[in-house]
Amino acid sequence: MGARNNPRQQMPRETASTGPALSGEHAEARSIAALRRQAEGCERCDLYKNATQLVFGEGPIDARVVFVGEQPGDREDLAGHPFVGPAGRVLDECLHEAGVDRSSCYLTNAVKHFKFEQRGKRRLHSRPNAGEIQSCAWWLGAELEQLRPDLVVALGATAVMTLLGRSVAVTKNRGDLIDTPAGYPVLVTIHPSYLLRIRDGSDAAAQRARFVEDLTKVAVYEAEHERRKQRRL
Repeated sequence: MGARNNPRQQMPRETASTGPALSGEHAEARSIAALRRQAEGCERCDLYKNATQLVFGEGPIDARVVFVGEQPGDREDLAGHPFVGPAGRVLDECLHEAGVDRSSCYLTNAVKHFKFEQRGKRRLHSRPNAGEIQSCAWWLGAELEQLRPDLVVALGATAVMTLLGRSVAVTKNRGDLIDTPAGYPVLVTIHPSYLLRIRDGSDAAAQRARFVEDLTKVAVYEAEHERRKQRRL
């Protein structure tokens, strides 16, 4: 990953309490593949009843950066893969601009089944509730335990709450790196779907530029982390 900013720049660090994915019990498995097989039969909440399929995380098992979104959308539910719909395309574009290689990252969601309201032939996204988030933290916590990343990026309010609890908010902490007892920090930012909902052109451009700036911190952090690791060798 190439950093567009000066990798020597020191980014602010804070600490926070953890959310259910990092503080609660989670599934146990010997590998990500085994965990995925376990999750395919998940009935921990009622969302499985209407979703097409469970959408598990994807990416290299040695990924150093994990992106956590909210839940699969309509396209993801049909395809069975995370971040392949309109928001995923925005994320791809912004990651490229920030100098971050998506193929080297692991992408997943706080909730693994699509929650929606049926409006005629359309299925409209519906935000997961606290119980559904708590239930699915069983899988996200296990994914992170298996991956042991250097950095986790929380995309949007649901991911932030799942990882860091209610004391952290996107509006207040956007762009912050927040340390966790798990040994890696969490970078707080928006979900790319937010950019698709902005109607004002100038505001949309400004928010997109800010999102790219947030994502640039991933490349900066990785450069700093690698340099520290090399000094220890």
